[in-house]
Amino acid sequence: MRESGFPLRDSGDSRIAARSAAAQGAPLIIVCLSICMLQCADTEGDDLGSMQRETTSMTIDVATGIVRILKQEGVGWVSTFPVCRVNNALGREGVPMLMMRDDRYAVAVADAFSRINAGTRIGVCTFQGGVNAAGMQYAYAGMAQAFEDGSPVLCITDGVPAGASGNSQYDVASAMKTVSKWFGYLDKPERTPELMRRAFTMLRSGRPGPVILAIPNATATYDETADPYHPVKGWKSAPDPADVKIAVTQLLGARNPLIYAGEGVIYAGASDELKALAELVNAPVITTLKAKGAFPEDHPLFVGVRGDQVAHYLNQSDVILAVGSSLSPGRFSHGIPDAAKKTIIHCNIDELHINKMYPTAYAVIGDARLTLQALRQEVSDRMSGATGGAGRAAGNVAAEVKSARDQALARYRQVMNSGETPINPYRVYGDLMQVLDLKNSFVTHESGNTRDQLSTVFDTLIPRGFLGWGNVSTLGFSLAAAIAAKKAFPQRASVAVTGEAGLGYMLGNLEVLLREKLGVTVVHISNGGFAGYGPGFWGAGHDPFTHRVLGPDEVDMSKVIGALGFHTERVSEPAEIIPALRRALEINNSGRPAYLEFICCQYPVYGQWVGRGEG
Repeated sequence: MRESGFPLRDSGDSRIAARSAAAQGAPLIIVCLSICMLQCADTEGDDLGSMQRETTSMTIDVATGIVRILKQEGVGWVSTFPVCRVNNALGREGVPMLMMRDDRYAVAVADAFSRINAGTRIGVCTFQGGVNAAGMQYAYAGMAQAFEDGSPVLCITDGVPAGASGNSQYDVASAMKTVSKWFGYLDKPERTPELMRRAFTMLRSGRPGPVILAIPNATATYDETADPYHPVKGWKSAPDPADVKIAVTQLLGARNPLIYAGEGVIYAGASDELKALAELVNAPVITTLKAKGAFPEDHPLFVGVRGDQVAHYLNQSDVILAVGSSLSPGRFSHGIPDAAKKTIIHCNIDELHINKMYPTAYAVIGDARLTLQALRQEVSDRMSGATGGAGRAAGNVAAEVKSARDQALARYRQVMNSGETPINPYRVYGDLMQVLDLKNSFVTHESGNTRDQLSTVFDTLIPRGFLGWGNVSTLGFSLAAAIAAKKAFPQRASVAVTGEAGLGYMLGNLEVLLREKLGVTVVHISNGGFAGYGPGFWGAGHDPFTHRVLGPDEVDMSKVIGALGFHTERVSEPAEIIPALRRALEINNSGRPAYLEFICCQYPVYGQWVGRGEG
């Protein structure tokens, strides 16, 4: 039968026949009739099965497959800096890309998005890799920060093709493995669903950390239907009941118990459980810098993040219940004074941190939320007879905490009301707290004095109302965090507080706020130098030869940044702080970013960290 001028061999050629017929002008009805007759005549079923297999299989390229999986996982946008070979597939598939002005910021925004959402929504970024790994090398600083701070961010990059590693002295795989929880290399295109499942399992289960996926050939193809992808749930582990019982025995037997809460509480979504346990056992609470906000800071049992009052409670405690903290005494966290003489109960999701720096008397391994629930239930069960489940007697704990806080914070509260000029930076922070709705806003600091000052006094009432960071203090991260916060919660005010050094790092990326219409306010504590580095009332300074930069008398940064299109103001009088902040936040509502330059004095005074073996 040759109705259209070519033979029809079997039903598997039906689509080819139709296309050829159309091209040659043959009547389509004859072709369709021919196909129908052949299909009906196929009594053995082999050809029909072949046709069904052909029509149900779906060949897809790796980049498109990855992007469709990201969409299945609920990823709404991806931060990037050109070029990565997955980016064009993102565009074709309609996934918005937030293009930053360098690779490090592409990582930083995705990293911050994961942190701000406590891993419930995963930040994803792409950057250039492969043989010409210039982007990857620049992104390394962002990766190191995400790894050190334990942020579950997904980074997709180009992999080095097989046989091409000799073209570069830079060992991509080795470098990336040092800054990731897991590094995946897609050696075969058909493994795309497998490696994506693995990636999201790592991102949603166990200890948080960045995951890197290297794609050596984004155009390679595979059958999408051979291994259909299904979104990954993530898994959590509950603690051993025997460990819970021992921990509660120690906690209830303590004379001066102290709860030390880390960021694991936020990632577990366990703030309510932490509050309930603290109230039940009537124990004071301190938090790490990264966990600031895990416990409401207007609560009578909240001691603080840093400062004399925190040192007092760490010193006097006999039992420390650490939850969701590594207890690693770095530059921006506390050591445990006289640790060998205290009973440390370490509740952590990962055995990696148990007995790492201090002797762990008792460990409770499991998800922070499940652990706190188990601890609270055990305490309630034991107290149900003696106290009707009401917990430990209140005593004077709340009053003692208030007294310690009032005494330690008195000098900061005084300068928060200062009328001096240049403006004291604490006056800016105090007025910022007055202007913001602390239950519907986001604030973050920069590396340096703004971190140290804000974490001493800024009241944080909700988890991630304030983002503390600092295990690796990469300058400029505050801008990335404020952008991520605005992407995560568009209706919340988003404020980045920076000094001179941080502003210098973020200048190149300010354009992004304008292009993306992100209503973020940058608060600049402008004082012409790196406070505390050089000499002043505090002494000689720790870096007296490298501290001076052009100050407000020499450069008007409000004009510089205003030329970009920001709403800008330069404020030199304390009485103008609140009006300027209100104007900026109002303008933010229209999607226009704002920059406020507050002419401040250098005032490197803040609460200290307790060092190892120190009081």
